[in-house]
Amino acid sequence: MSTPSTPQTQGWCPGALRPMLSGDGLVVRVRPFAGQLSPAQALGIAALAERHGNGLLDLTQRANLQLRGVAPADHPAVLDGLRSLGLLDASPQAEARRNILVNPFWTPDDGTLHLAAALADALADADAPTLPGKFGFAVDCVAQTVLHTSSADIRLERAPQGILVRADGYPTGAVVDLNEAIPTAMELARWFLAHGSRRMAALATPTAYQPLPPRFQTPANAAPAAAPQPGPVAHGWLVGFEFGQIQASTLAALAARGALRMTPWQMLLLEGCAHAPDGGGLITQPFDPRLRVIACTGAPGCLQAAAATRPLARTLAALVPPGSLLHVSGCSKGCAHPQAAPTLVATPAGFDLIRFGVASTPPDLRALSPETIASYLPPIFHAS
Repeated sequence: MSTPSTPQTQGWCPGALRPMLSGDGLVVRVRPFAGQLSPAQALGIAALAERHGNGLLDLTQRANLQLRGVAPADHPAVLDGLRSLGLLDASPQAEARRNILVNPFWTPDDGTLHLAAALADALADADAPTLPGKFGFAVDCVAQTVLHTSSADIRLERAPQGILVRADGYPTGAVVDLNEAIPTAMELARWFLAHGSRRMAALATPTAYQPLPPRFQTPANAAPAAAPQPGPVAHGWLVGFEFGQIQASTLAALAARGALRMTPWQMLLLEGCAHAPDGGGLITQPFDPRLRVIACTGAPGCLQAAAATRPLARTLAALVPPGSLLHVSGCSKGCAHPQAAPTLVATPAGFDLIRFGVASTPPDLRALSPETIASYLPPIFHAS
């Protein structure tokens, strides 16, 4: 049995057909095709969250949307609703394989939607490679890549002569035309399976290095774009949410404005929106202090969390200077932020403080009370 002091890492991510039990009920993850939600689909998801969940939805780093607090008895009704909205895969296996991130700044003529659809079809084939549960793809074929910091094992990127298909962690790939991109990605996936590892980047490390096939030797694109921030963009307006969580009523209000695109930055892109939308909890500007803290669901929503995380993160946000980040984790898994940062980890005895590292890094200070943590933060950020 799992306890807060001994968190268990799942080898898979939840889906709609295969939800995950959490402290507040089932987590039902919706994976919009190509990261798109029509107004009708977004309104339908909001209604399902209100009727069968607790009215809260999470935006994930995989550009998915999670309904929270779904009772097991209501799961079939949720599936019926998602199926009627065109948001359900044919099987749990097909759903798990369709782990595809899409650059949200695509245009209709840049090939992104064609590649995303063709990749989804290839992964749904009966002879598709059986990949590890968290293995993913990124379709990042806009002029300037933006998904470089998002987790993906095989990346499809724009190149002057076509599409660059490359393995994560490697600086080179194969340049092919649009119609060859998906077969080449499947070839790379099968090469990965032949070398046996949980993630592609592990094969690029010095201790486990595996040379790529000869044709994957074209240098990758340089100078990816900076991480997007809330505010106006060419396609509309990027809107963020505190801790990536949105009320169902807020999603419905945003859907009334038009189509939505999912992003891996816990933001929604409101297509064609020319002005900052109004609404409680919306983050519409890049200087909002809430962008400087990251916190997982925490207790009681997560069964493995040792304490509530978000109230503490909300209190500490004003102490985090611009350009810095504070991670507050409910356990040592650090699901919300796997990268190094000043980190607080909940334990049964209090919060452990890691000056710079991930949630599993040995702490510098142990068992701090929430009331005393604030006094330890200024020296950490000033030193950095």
